[in-house]
Order: sequence, then C-alpha cells, then structure tokens
Amino acid sequence: MTASILHADLDSFYASVEQRDDPSLRDRPMIVGRGIVLAASYEAKATGVRTAMGTSAALRLCPEAIVVDARMRAYVEASKRVFEIFHDTSPLIEGVSIDEAFIDVGGLRNISGSAPKIGATLRRRVRDEVGLPITVGVASTKHCAKVASQAGKPDGLLVVPEGGELDFLWPLPANKLWGVGKKTSEKLGRIGIATIGDLAIADTDRLIEELGTAHAHHLQALANNQDPRRVDTGRRRKSIGSQRSFPSRGMTGNDAWAIVLELVERITASMRSKNLMGRTVTLNLRDNNFHSFSRSTTMAQASWSSAEIGRAAKKLFHENSEFLRSGACTKVGLSLSNLTSPHNVQLAMDFEPGRPAAVDAAVDQIRDRFGNESISAARIMPEGHEHHSHPNWFQ
Repeated sequence: MTASILHADLDSFYASVEQRDDPSLRDRPMIVGRGIVLAASYEAKATGVRTAMGTSAALRLCPEAIVVDARMRAYVEASKRVFEIFHDTSPLIEGVSIDEAFIDVGGLRNISGSAPKIGATLRRRVRDEVGLPITVGVASTKHCAKVASQAGKPDGLLVVPEGGELDFLWPLPANKLWGVGKKTSEKLGRIGIATIGDLAIADTDRLIEELGTAHAHHLQALANNQDPRRVDTGRRRKSIGSQRSFPSRGMTGNDAWAIVLELVERITASMRSKNLMGRTVTLNLRDNNFHSFSRSTTMAQASWSSAEIGRAAKKLFHENSEFLRSGACTKVGLSLSNLTSPHNVQLAMDFEPGRPAAVDAAVDQIRDRFGNESISAARIMPEGHEHHSHPNWFQ
C-alpha cells in the first residue's frame, strides 16, 4: 500500500486567523475566547494553555497572553478558501472538521507528482493564498496520516514511507493513537501499556478485559497500521450547528435570546449554502456551575427557513425560562439534525405566519455580495420584550 493519503490540519486555526489579520498579535502569546479557550497560539501553548480550559485559568498560566473575541465568520470564510485549495488539489476529499481533511492523491502521480510533492505544494498554496500555516501528514492509511500530521506540527510536512509505518508508530506514546483519550490512556497504563508498540503486541484477551471487545480489537488493529478505511467523499453530515460561550458570571435570558437569534441566522444561512434541510432543532445551555440543559423538538417537515427554525428555537428557549431567569447562562448552542436534501422534502402549503422564503433568499444574496456583516436579524426579545419597531419573524 503506497503512501498516498494526506491529512491536512490547519495549525491553531482560530488563533492563526487572528494573528494573520492583526500583525500586532504575531509571535506573541494570545488566546481566542473570553470565557473558555477556543484556541491558543503556540506561544501560549508553550506555557501550558490548552483548548477548552477556562480563560481565567489560562491567564494564570500565561499572564502576558492577549485575549481576543472569537470571530466565527472570519474562520468560516478562511476554512472555505482552504477547502477550495483542497478540492483543487484532488477530487477525493473527506472533510473532518472546519480545519482538517483527508485527501487521497493516489491517482495523481502522473499529473501532479508524488504525494510528498503534492503535500508540499498544498502547504505552500495555503500559506501564499490564505495566509495560514498548515501541517500535512502523508502515509498509506488514514490513521497513520493523521498521527503523522500531529507529530509534524507546527507548520510541517511529515512523510511516513511505505513499509516504515510501524517504525514510526510504535515508539510513540499510546495516547497519540487516534481514539485513545484520557480514560482509555489511564486504562492502558494500568496494564503496563505506555507506547503504541506496547499496544500492538499486547495480549488481546487482557485488552478485552480492560477495554471491551470492539474497542480492544479496533485499537490493536490501528497500532499495527491495519486501517482499511478509504477517503470517503460521500460522508454525510449528521448535524449542523454553532455555539457561543461566555464569562463565568453568565448572561440574562434577554441577552441569551439575542445569541439564539444570531445562531439561527448563521446556521440557516449555512444550511441553504450547503443545500441541506433539517427537522430536529436542539438547544443546549450551560450555567456557571457547569450544569448542562438540552431540549429538542422535531418539526413536521424539514426546513432551512430562518423563520420556521427560529420559531422552534423560541419554543425550546421558553422551556428553559426558569434557568435563564437566573442570569447564569454561560453557553448557548443550537443545532439542526435529521438532515436531508430539499429534493427529498414533500412540498406543503404554508399557513404559518413569518418570514417568507423570498426574504431568506434576498438576505443570502446581500451577504454574498456585501459580506456576512452587511445584514442580520434585529435583536428580538422573548414574548413581552419585543421591540415593535422591528418585525418579529419568529412569532
């Protein structure tokens, strides 16, 4: 099996976009996110700052770090430009997240050269055309390519030659294996497994006792570079969503509702651009004691309408009115699942009031022409708090 799979992973993506756009942040420790660390520059990471820790804790580790607000629209736009380069590189792309993808270049040798050459060209294009650093791992399997990209960070190209996979993998710590998190790592440590090589030759029955049959067999196969998965260009999204986090003092219900509206607009615009509709709306909230609340509702018909999804979100929002009244909300998340193509949705008569589809289309056109910041929904409050000088599309 030739080394023809690339795993391309943008380095500290959010932080890199901020440093690209603000030269004063370059080569300095900086953090994205004022309540929770969404991303950190490598200068901040060197002091122990990690994603998902509280920003106050991060500042105790790195007092000189500069903290900036997240700019999701900037990150989405940067991701879009990078993925255009991915698709220009090869038709076989499997997006994993906003900042990483697998790319199969096995059939391009006579057109574009070897996989390492293609990886080097891709890195140069992302740097020159988008202004961001990216690390590329090249290997014969998806798993090995992903491990290689992590080992090659930051801003590197690491090639695992055909036949050299086990020489590369086995000396690495077991937690570098794709799928070994903190709990699994602790379980492996209890039976004396410290490296990927230890796992590869471990007694399978003992592994099963500790991890369960399926997990044990899966991890041991990966440790021996047995990964038959190919780059899946037809990968279907299970959900599409967005969230915002806030300082520990929390927000009131009115402020949280404004954020819900922002998320509705962002998600529905993204769904329309991706030609997706969804039926199940899920609202997630978290308070400053880290208690999480989740409510879902399934609409009668799949939709990408800002008005319809906004009304469903409003219903869920009111179901959490007691929690929101406390002013302790530190995270708001909204997602759509049960996704489908609009071709699979039966047309129905629309007897509901609200914003018509023509308005959604017009808003999308304005954003395409003048940018995402050019138009947005008015800050509509829950019932009893509406500002009547603006139309309430979500009544």
